[in-house]
Amino acid sequence: MRLSELSGKEIVDVKRAERLGVLGQTDLEINEKNGQIQALLIPSLKWFGFKRQGDEIRVSWQHIRKIGNDMIIIDIPENEDQQE
Repeated sequence: MRLSELSGKEIVDVKRAERLGVLGQTDLEINEKNGQIQALLIPSLKWFGFKRQGDEIRVSWQHIRKIGNDMIIIDIPENEDQQE
């Protein structure tokens, strides 16, 4: 799959049934040694969509359960803190 095919997909947390963001408005954490994607870094938004400085949700690549046509489903175990 190409990065361009991922762009624009909504990121949804399956446990919370909550939309976290859209890929393309997020950053990717990439392992410099092997080039693999390690995590999605999703900015936390406050009122009216203005970004707060430094607030983001880090979603490890291993927590992605399904990449569909329109969305990416993530499942983060409750014992792991997604705020970095």
